[in-house]
Amino acid sequence: MPGGDAREAAKTVTGSLESLPYLPELPARGPGADMIGRTAGLLVEVFAHVEPSGWRISDRPGRDTRRARSWLGEDLDALEEFTQGYGGPLKVSAVGPWTLAAALELRGGEAALSDAGACRDLTASLAEGLRAHLAEVRRRVPGARIVLQLDEPSLPAVLRGQVRTASGYRTHRAVDRAVVEGALRDLAAVAGETPGGALVVHSCAPGVPFALLRHAGVAGVSFDFSLLTEREDDAIGETVEAGTKLFAGVVPGTDGPLSDPAGSVMGVRTLWRRLGLSPGTLAESVVITPSCGLAGASPAYARAALAHCVRAAKSLADNPE
Repeated sequence: MPGGDAREAAKTVTGSLESLPYLPELPARGPGADMIGRTAGLLVEVFAHVEPSGWRISDRPGRDTRRARSWLGEDLDALEEFTQGYGGPLKVSAVGPWTLAAALELRGGEAALSDAGACRDLTASLAEGLRAHLAEVRRRVPGARIVLQLDEPSLPAVLRGQVRTASGYRTHRAVDRAVVEGALRDLAAVAGETPGGALVVHSCAPGVPFALLRHAGVAGVSFDFSLLTEREDDAIGETVEAGTKLFAGVVPGTDGPLSDPAGSVMGVRTLWRRLGLSPGTLAESVVITPSCGLAGASPAYARAALAHCVRAAKSLADNPE
């Protein structure tokens, strides 16, 4: 979300989204509130600090780690205030293990992605950190069924061997799909440890690996709908038929004119017809979302976009044809 006021963001989210509120992230506050720093602050026995080139793994927690944890605590306080008595799904987000490995630098300056052992350690540390984080959210919002969203914008590049080295002249070797899937399966298991918990993986990059995510046991896949091509039809159809939900990003994440709600979901209806799926399954299979985060939007547009998602979802449910 845009801005730096945790209470205002929590009030906006909980007021706009009665069925699936979420814990807002406010990266405009600076390092430690950004997606990488925020998740680095969750890690167990792995620490990170800010270098000019980005986040780098440290031997011990420092000022940057403390700042990240302090801001997360502030966000949790605000969420708790505005979810008193709430019972239902509640979404919290963290960076997934592969985007984290592509972004976090080892002590020598190369990405953790370059070291298979470092990737395993990061995944294990993230699993423990998320386990504690989800327990804390449950303590603060006892009626919540927690939906854990892992943000993986770098996942397609990791699978294709397109993540650049520190020099920029080469790329890191593609990670084996079975290794990628195994790490995500481990985190799906962590999400499933909380009552009613589930894992959603979000990637706003082209080439989302729907089949791999389905095999990893995720409950939902979140993506930028405008980046889909007909080449992905079969994978999407199999994903839906397996019971995996589609979090379809059809509402732009930055300021601009919003179409009428029915127009926003016209592409989803077209996809359903092309796949030969029953229109009656749309409401239970699809969640309408912004195409990516709203941090780059104005506060007024962010509020309008969330309200628009609700109206577009209602249009899809009321008139699936």
